[in-house]
Amino acid sequence: MPAFPQAAKTALADSQLRHNVGAATATIRGKRAAVVDELDDWAQLREAGAAIKAHTLSYLDDYLERFERAVTEAGGTVHWARDAAEANRIVTGLVRDTGESEVVKVKSMATQEIELNEALAEAGISAWETDLAELIVQLGEDAPSHILVPAIHRNRAEIREIFREHMGEAGVPAPADLTDDPVRLAEAARRHLREKFLRAKVAVSGANFAVADSGTLVVVESEGNGRMCLTMPETLISVVGIEKLVPSWQDLEVFLQLLPRSSTGERMNPYTSTWTGVRADDGPQDFHVVLLDNGRTDALADEVGAQALRCIRCSACLNVCPVYERTGGHAYGSVYPGPIGAILNPQLRGTESDVDRALPYASSLCGACYDVCPVAINIPDVLVHLRTRVTEEHGPRDAPLDAAMGAASWMFGDRRRMELAQRVAAAGRRFAGRAGRFGRLPPPLSRWTDARDAPAPAAESFRAWWKRTRGDPS
Repeated sequence: MPAFPQAAKTALADSQLRHNVGAATATIRGKRAAVVDELDDWAQLREAGAAIKAHTLSYLDDYLERFERAVTEAGGTVHWARDAAEANRIVTGLVRDTGESEVVKVKSMATQEIELNEALAEAGISAWETDLAELIVQLGEDAPSHILVPAIHRNRAEIREIFREHMGEAGVPAPADLTDDPVRLAEAARRHLREKFLRAKVAVSGANFAVADSGTLVVVESEGNGRMCLTMPETLISVVGIEKLVPSWQDLEVFLQLLPRSSTGERMNPYTSTWTGVRADDGPQDFHVVLLDNGRTDALADEVGAQALRCIRCSACLNVCPVYERTGGHAYGSVYPGPIGAILNPQLRGTESDVDRALPYASSLCGACYDVCPVAINIPDVLVHLRTRVTEEHGPRDAPLDAAMGAASWMFGDRRRMELAQRVAAAGRRFAGRAGRFGRLPPPLSRWTDARDAPAPAAESFRAWWKRTRGDPS
């Protein structure tokens, strides 16, 4: 995967991608704004969500042990995974122990993070995604591009062709007369998945939340596929990031108001499934939880960056981000795209790769992501913090640009130097074109003018106007 600047150029050249992503994010953005405006206490709910998450992360070791005890007492088994390799070994071993060669999956973002499907395939085990969007991505041999809607980069016509060409290779084929009508597409997906639900003996899930006091896991979804995965198989394996904990059911109530409004723009999720341990003759009889670290402990140790672990994966920040809206999610090189991915990935994976070093710069720092975040993650602050970290660990990212910024810092550091620069800039107006804009500026400023128009500076600066009309401000 190329670094973000190169990947973004490719994405920007794809007009169909920009149309698909732009239309979808605008729709979700509008729905979210409408349901959030219904609540007079939204700001207080947001503060409560942030406080609960911050408290839990501060005492995470205690809550993890409490959760393990509760799961064990309820008849489940807890496994601890330091990294992706260990998590994959645990899950693969558990599936092999059942003697089965396939699993159905739901809420699998953490499993995509660790590339579990690939690890299972190497062990001869087929993993079937059951979320509609993730099914589209899997059948199309694609990668997810959005936290909430992994196939947001596809339109209905493209989905129809994927179903017609690839569904038969993985099970029940799509009808020969399939159209791009959403009802027909959903019907084809249900027929295809129903066979797998009825046959599968093992399911793999993620979780939106894990309740420490009771050992309960929670999945919220819109299609019912989660309910099928969580109730019908004989064995259930849940892969859960250690940051997903909340202390109690009372705390969970806050997030079940924040999450649906921030993600799908709904007042309540159509399906909210909770499960606690094992009950005789009711649901899976063999239940395992794999608690995944995979860089989260390192992120927790960062005083500024740790707030990224408050994320509840709602995707609100993606839907308002002007950068994501134009590039889509693949340019971020991770299952976590958009603003939250730009701060989460470099902390989980480190900054050794070109992809992760570039991500903190994949933002205009406009602050829209912070405004909509339901748990008040200050993403712009973390982005600036990570840019500093990248520079400290790897040196200047762009020597000419850094030199230009250093010169600007020197100029802004003294009033007299700034006033001189303003007079020089005003004198340069005569080189602007008739439209009052410059053409291509010399490097490194050409990096700006190659993509944008540079307006000519004002004939008179504010300082000069004030001095002329009000007297010397000094």
